[in-house]
Amino acid sequence: MGKLRLLAVLCFMMLLFAPLYAYGSPEEKSADSQPPPLISEKPAEKTEPVIIKTEVEIKPAAVEPEIVPYKSNPLAVKAVEKSTAYFTEGVRKNFAMWLSRSGKYVELMKEILKNKNVPEDIVFLSLVESGFNPYAYSVARAAGPWQFISATAKRYGLVIDWWRDERRDPVKSTVAAANYLSDLYEMFGSWNLAMAAYNAGEGKILKALKHSKSDDYWALLNTSHIKSETKNYVPRFIAASTIAANPEEFGFINIEYHQPLNYDEVKVNVPIDLEVAAKCADTTVETIKELNPELRRWSTPPGIPVYILRIPSGTKEIFQENLDGIPEDERFTVTAYTVKKGDTIEKIAKKSGLSVKTVLALNSMERVKPLRTGAGITLPPKEKFQPDREDRYDNRKASKKITTKKLNNKKVAVPKKVAVPKKVAVPKKAAVPKKAVVSKKAAVSKKAAVSKKAAVPKKAVVTALNKKKTVVND
Repeated sequence: MGKLRLLAVLCFMMLLFAPLYAYGSPEEKSADSQPPPLISEKPAEKTEPVIIKTEVEIKPAAVEPEIVPYKSNPLAVKAVEKSTAYFTEGVRKNFAMWLSRSGKYVELMKEILKNKNVPEDIVFLSLVESGFNPYAYSVARAAGPWQFISATAKRYGLVIDWWRDERRDPVKSTVAAANYLSDLYEMFGSWNLAMAAYNAGEGKILKALKHSKSDDYWALLNTSHIKSETKNYVPRFIAASTIAANPEEFGFINIEYHQPLNYDEVKVNVPIDLEVAAKCADTTVETIKELNPELRRWSTPPGIPVYILRIPSGTKEIFQENLDGIPEDERFTVTAYTVKKGDTIEKIAKKSGLSVKTVLALNSMERVKPLRTGAGITLPPKEKFQPDREDRYDNRKASKKITTKKLNNKKVAVPKKVAVPKKVAVPKKAAVPKKAVVSKKAAVSKKAAVSKKAAVPKKAVVTALNKKKTVVND
């Protein structure tokens, strides 16, 4: 019996602990199964915000921009209709030309915007800004297809100097515009407001939203917090992009679109004239300029290790072969000038018909400094150098400064020589005697006049009386 009881106890214990041996401990079970982050609740809570954050960074809203749904707002509809009439009636001929020119740049720019997570339709902001003209130049000195002012352009990495203005380059300026618009979208959370800030500046839009106590672009149209240009900006963009998508619907028929921009790129280690580049690529200087609108001068910029030059597509090999056959000293044209006694930067510039800024830039000088007699400086070749708008602006600005300086010098000299003696001399010599003489003469003449007028009537009365007496006596 004792053996049977012992056997029964052992069987009971085996049945009791068998599941633990079969499945292992809780720690062993967790280790042998799928990774804890995928099955446990706590890690899942940690991974969820990460997924949400990634989606925000990708900004899926960029695929369907917030600029589209405006038709529910009567004010917006009216503004867009007004802008549509402006393009189809007011500037119809110009708009047709802009549409034609858009064929050259639209696809290239759209690809850049897409890579930057910016709505592709925003490419037509360049149509509103410049009509896709790389050489567009505003009164405010904004330049290029995206109309960057100098400060903003430099903030977004565009180079502006005497040799080049990258605001005019369709590729580089589009990259800068995409980065700027992306930053504005991050700031405002709305493409409409981002575009308004692109036009007016982020500071002005932030201030306008604060005063109007609104976060909607359309709400600003009935306020005085933004200028009329900014009020028309987004409606004109919407109208322009709508017309560009369906030009025939708005009466723009048989638009002859320019061929898309197509080119090869070559690296240039030393500056070369555009004439030399054209000769090497078996093309024209006009074609080289058209492919490289950022270039302001007759050559590629000196003083940089490598410059990437665009040439017609399919000419890369022949270009390099031809360039290798031209000596380096024949690739870049400048005029050498030997400094004479008494020469200064200002005198040389004036004598050559150039601005001081031009002479400084061509000789890599930051400021005017004394010149050593016999030293050599570089001047642009007369037959190739042509001042552009920036040059003409700088020249006008410099001439105004000189004129103002001369006028100020004259204004200082005149009072010292003339004004002081007149103010002192006139009162002392003239004031007192004139008053005295005038008063005496006036007094004498008045007395004489009175005595004469009084005497004549008395004599006349006496004579009349005597006559009457005589008549009576007779």
